[in-house]
Amino acid sequence: MRKAQAKKLPLAPDPKFNDKLVTRFVNNLMWEGKKSGAYIIFYDAIDKVTKITGENGYEVWKKALANITPGVEVRSRRIGGATFQIPAEVRADRKTSLSIKWMVKYSRDRNGRSMADKLANEIVAASKGEGAAFKKKEDTHRMAEANKAFAHFRI
Repeated sequence: MRKAQAKKLPLAPDPKFNDKLVTRFVNNLMWEGKKSGAYIIFYDAIDKVTKITGENGYEVWKKALANITPGVEVRSRRIGGATFQIPAEVRADRKTSLSIKWMVKYSRDRNGRSMADKLANEIVAASKGEGAAFKKKEDTHRMAEANKAFAHFRI
C-alpha cells in the first residue's frame, strides 16, 4: 500500500510574462537541468512567432496550447482476458501536461537549425490547427471515438 500522495510544489511565475504556465512549459523544455537555457529558447521562440505572425507571440502560444489540448483519451483495461481501449475524460491537470509534452516532443522532432526555430514553427502550426502536435490530438480523439462502444466499461 502506498503512503500519502506527494504534495504538488508551487511553481514560481516566469520573469517576463509572470505566468506559471510558462514556467511549467519551460520545465518540460529544459534539458539536463539547464533552466536558464530553456528560458532563452522559449523567449526566442516567442519573439520569432511574433515576427512570423505579426501578432503577440505569447497569445499565439496560448492559443496553440489550447488547440492541442485533448478532451478525451483511451485507457487500457483488461476485462476477461481481453484488453480494451476505453475512452475516458482527461483531468484538467493532465490536459495541460499532455499538450505541453506533445508540443515540446514534436518541436524536437521537426527539422530546423535551432530549438527556438523548431519550437516557433510548431507553435505557429498548432495555432493554425496544423502540425504534428495537433495531429496527435486529433488521433487521440479519433481513437476515443472509435472505441466509444466500450465506454460502459469505464473505470
